[in-house]
Amino acid sequence: MAIFARNADTVATTVTALKQKGVASLELLGDVADLEQVERAWDTYQDEFGRLDVLVNNAGITRDNLLLRMKPDEWRSVLETNLYGAYNWCRLAARRMIRQKEGRIINIASIVGVTGNAGQSNYAASKAGLIGFSKSLAQELASRNVTVNVIAPGFVETEMTAPLGDEARQGFLGRVPLGRLGSPDDVANLALFLASPMSDYITGQVICVDGGLTR
Repeated sequence: MAIFARNADTVATTVTALKQKGVASLELLGDVADLEQVERAWDTYQDEFGRLDVLVNNAGITRDNLLLRMKPDEWRSVLETNLYGAYNWCRLAARRMIRQKEGRIINIASIVGVTGNAGQSNYAASKAGLIGFSKSLAQELASRNVTVNVIAPGFVETEMTAPLGDEARQGFLGRVPLGRLGSPDDVANLALFLASPMSDYITGQVICVDGGLTR
């Protein structure tokens, strides 16, 4: 397994945790939006492992603002990380998986890409784009036994949602039928399923993990 991110501490912590569980892991540093950095990391990965069975694109940032106040850099940086980053990795992974005639690609979007959200036009556009990209790629790769699916989390307890105040948190909870925020494990469990043989006949799907919020 390999972990690729631009935060060295995050990568090191994740790799250490995996190694403690007996999972051989490789640290790869770089920005998903930078094609040259992605390609260098890909070459390192190939030298170490050769084969690629599962790709999970989980990189994402927000730069929230109303459209009339949104600066071009706030728009561009979100699209580059959330959408271009997935393109950069999928393009390389797909070539390998086509040769293998087997593989799983799992892209992490958001329910915001399905429903939209005021103040997040850049984030919503990036995640909606990721959904359309994934559905198209699923059709391109299906004949080679490569599946492509999307997980669309709702309000999940992460660093991105940590700054929410109590009032905002309660407002979100009031909209979620299950009455709680999601956990990273809720998303990870679905990713494990989609990466496993149990999902062999599932491709091109968007699965919301949101406690019943979208329906």
